[in-house]
Amino acid sequence: MPNQYTKPLEREKVFRDPVHDYIHIRDRVVLDLIDTQEFQRLRRIKQLGTASYTFHGAEHSRFTHSLGVYEITRRIINNFVRNYPTQTPGDGLWDDRERLTALCAALLHDIGHGPFSHTFESIFDTDHEAITQAIITSSDTQVNQVLRRVSADFPAKVASVIRKDYPNQQVVQLISSQIDADRMDYLLRDAYYAGVSYGKFDLTRIIRVIRPYEDRIVFDFVGMHAVEDYIVSRYQMYMQVYFHPVSRGMEEVLRNLLQRAKHCFYNRGEDFRSASAALQPFFANDWTLKDYLRLDDYVMQSFFNQWQEDADPILSDLSWRFLNRKPFKSLLTTAGESLELRLALQKEIDHYGYDPEYYFGENASLDLPYDYFRPYQSNARTQIDLITKKNQVVELSQVSPLVNSLTGRERGDHRLYFPREVLHAIEALPESELNPNQQLILKAHKEETNDVTHHIQQRLF
Repeated sequence: MPNQYTKPLEREKVFRDPVHDYIHIRDRVVLDLIDTQEFQRLRRIKQLGTASYTFHGAEHSRFTHSLGVYEITRRIINNFVRNYPTQTPGDGLWDDRERLTALCAALLHDIGHGPFSHTFESIFDTDHEAITQAIITSSDTQVNQVLRRVSADFPAKVASVIRKDYPNQQVVQLISSQIDADRMDYLLRDAYYAGVSYGKFDLTRIIRVIRPYEDRIVFDFVGMHAVEDYIVSRYQMYMQVYFHPVSRGMEEVLRNLLQRAKHCFYNRGEDFRSASAALQPFFANDWTLKDYLRLDDYVMQSFFNQWQEDADPILSDLSWRFLNRKPFKSLLTTAGESLELRLALQKEIDHYGYDPEYYFGENASLDLPYDYFRPYQSNARTQIDLITKKNQVVELSQVSPLVNSLTGRERGDHRLYFPREVLHAIEALPESELNPNQQLILKAHKEETNDVTHHIQQRLF
């Protein structure tokens, strides 16, 4: 039953946004969630992590993205209310009693992200989706306290949307599917701040043609080309922005930097532990939700700044490289053919005085632009369905040759990362003095500088 807290605000609040113009808020619970300390923390976490070292404008935060996902969800729901409101129970149309649950899940979907999200997760074995659910359901958080003002079971409802087992799958698919409010916002927003045009698509048209149908979300057949445009935009953003080799070179520096800090924690005295107090629970794998919420990009940067002066030469050097944008150099290879080149690089890295454990990395960045539902797969995707005027439902790749060409095939590349100085040293040697390892490294480098070879190799993926 509605309570005083779920009544609309007397006057709508707005946030001015460079992507969506105005973000409209008329629910007290949404406004109060934005004001919580857990949500405000997202201002201090970059949406694109190390990509800002390649695309200097990409300094936007997960705070702005989360507001954008909320706004797209709000607009879709408004369209559903106007055009597809439920008439009888079980008719497959939009039940607006789900509105507040969907809006809160959209707003909070990323609240569990940590600093340098995916790199941090790989080192400290955290899971941002599980942490998101914990923030929502823990009685110790302001977010949970706000949600409980709606009803005692409301936090659990919102968390189940994040977990994707909420009974109404229409709500889940608004937030998490192959074409959802989350992806739509980050494509448009990341493209805007990165200064590229790849991620742009017709959001207005998408919102016009999206609709509820039975237990899922579908799209009017007449909107197929708008959906195609979205799929292609997503593919291009991954290839050109998210998988940019320089950004990944910074990720490799960061990954090795955190690994070295972890090594120092276990192999040095109390001086290092006390100087890294906020990270100590993560090094020891004994952290709490409170510990996690203390961290953000600025806290991490303060450690990197401090570690530049550390007595450990590897930690000091990697910290300096990260703070001063000195990414590792990369060589393009394939997963099946990388062994010989990997061994050659590791030997040369060691020869020039670098520890391969911290100055070498492999990075395979692969994405599946689109796939249809495959029930036998453990991580089966929710396919994109189109619906005709006669209520015939057809899966997108069956009627779109363009999308079919991207369906079911991972795209991306596999790269080996190492200090740029090693390549410079090898290039400075006379050709007659090159050993077989050095010759192999130079050959791989020269092949990558050839655009034709580069694109042919990329197509192998």
